Amino acid sequence: MNFLVLILGSDANAYYMARCCYEAYKVKPHLIGQKKLGFTKYTNILTIEYYEDLWDEEKFIKKINDYAKKNKFKKVMLVSTNETYTEFISKNRDKLEENLVYNLPDEKIIKTLTNKENFYKTYENSNLCFPKTIYFNMNDDINKINIEYPMVIKPANVVEYNHISFEGKNKIYKINNFNELEDTINRIKNSEYNDRLIIQEFIPGDDSYLYDSVVYLDKNSKCRVISFAQIGLQERTKTMVGNAAVLINGFSTFNGDSDKQIKDIVTFMESIGYKGFAEIDMKYDARDNKFKVLEINARQGRCSYYLTPLGYNLIKVMADDIIFDEQKDFKILDEKVLLSFVPKGIIKKYCTENPRFRQEALSLWKKKKVVKPMDCKYDKNIKRFLQLRKRWLHYYKEYKYSYWK
Repeated sequence: MNFLVLILGSDANAYYMARCCYEAYKVKPHLIGQKKLGFTKYTNILTIEYYEDLWDEEKFIKKINDYAKKNKFKKVMLVSTNETYTEFISKNRDKLEENLVYNLPDEKIIKTLTNKENFYKTYENSNLCFPKTIYFNMNDDINKINIEYPMVIKPANVVEYNHISFEGKNKIYKINNFNELEDTINRIKNSEYNDRLIIQEFIPGDDSYLYDSVVYLDKNSKCRVISFAQIGLQERTKTMVGNAAVLINGFSTFNGDSDKQIKDIVTFMESIGYKGFAEIDMKYDARDNKFKVLEINARQGRCSYYLTPLGYNLIKVMADDIIFDEQKDFKILDEKVLLSFVPKGIIKKYCTENPRFRQEALSLWKKKKVVKPMDCKYDKNIKRFLQLRKRWLHYYKEYKYSYWK
């Protein structure tokens, strides 16, 4: 392999991108992470270093430039695993070493996606559909919020919100009555978060009404691959709600026009000049048979590994484009594959509100058409094996005592 892969992050996203690199080229990528996380612990398929100042923009640029200088005779392909790193790279293109290569959207586009208020306002007249949304200042009168219960509250400025902590902090809040609304807003108001809140209608339906799409647009902003998957279960911890735990690509139990939604996503992403991987989170609204876009992440998502067993290894897709300059035909991935972060017992016990999805998931598991992003056959380390099995057992506790029902 005549190039290196530098992955920024140490979470589940970083691990499976490292796995993609190893599976494609049998070469260990290098990771730079801000802190130690279990996802990238006890692994034999990557090298990793930790740098506590990785959230500092100036120090971040210096750090990746130092790595590039040490490897100045090879191209270094940058892989970002969160929006902060993506924005840092795009903002400082002119300050990066020449051998650092990447395919990311420009700073202006990133800002319209990472700030949820900017996102909904910028694209409200696009070909995509969104839930009913209002933008709440901390000093606004909560009595004037004209959305029926249940409603959803989330931060407009995700980057700022992710960098603070406070008691009772959730990634997303589902609000069922006025007392919960008042308590939640006061809790956030008393934290260090200073931006607006997004308040949205809760689209009826359990987790199986959620959908995931992953797209890759090449360096010329042409879409080369897109998936479309139905989610059966999402994660249940306070910091992880909104992330898929179980999904099936190429499958749907509802009557929404997925072909039209795929076409609309491709048209939209190409029209804004997007580059690189993106993940689109949606929820099917049975009231009008439309898929409502909840957010677009300016990176591959935590669950996007499922493209790899479908023949589109995420690292290879990027390398073919920006390292080898290969032009690929557009491909819709419609083959069925089950992705699961949780053990089969969780699917049996908690994926009950949509029997058709549950049946299909268990059938695919039986047929061995299931992929577990954290479980790589090449990563033979007994400590990691035991850690993963402990994590699987812990899922039973998480689902049993989850705040998100």
